[in-house]
Amino acid sequence: MDKKNNENKGNYCLIISIKEDSNIKIGAKGKIFFQKGYYVYVGSALNSLTKRIERHISKNKKKHWHIDYLLLNKNTQLDEVIYTYSIEKIECAISAEINKKSDEYIELFGCSDCNCRSHLYYFKSYENAIKNSINSYKKIGYKPYYWFNNN
Repeated sequence: MDKKNNENKGNYCLIISIKEDSNIKIGAKGKIFFQKGYYVYVGSALNSLTKRIERHISKNKKKHWHIDYLLLNKNTQLDEVIYTYSIEKIECAISAEINKKSDEYIELFGCSDCNCRSHLYYFKSYENAIKNSINSYKKIGYKPYYWFNNN
């Protein structure tokens, strides 16, 4: 994979912590119960990877996607981003790998443009969320990179 030609295209996993059990309104989906722990959200950005990640990190944004509602909730925090460079939309392959190891998932979250069950997966521990995100890239032949959220 030639990083220089693809540095603005890629896929990412957001590692999100939820401080306490919460019912969170997710747009038209309504309220969804999220248990305390760690969630991995899988997404893609085939136009501008950097801008998409920066948007997810920002607290100043309009609620557009399911993930925006979750990230803007007072009980959530975006801890880290694991990403890779790709000119292909590999988020469903990454999602399928993470699904194999997750404790559970939120039905039809963030996957309205594909046939996946979800793109949001729950893990009880931070270590498992990180490990499974990293391994998902490796299993499909991509190198994972780390973007720490220092906010």
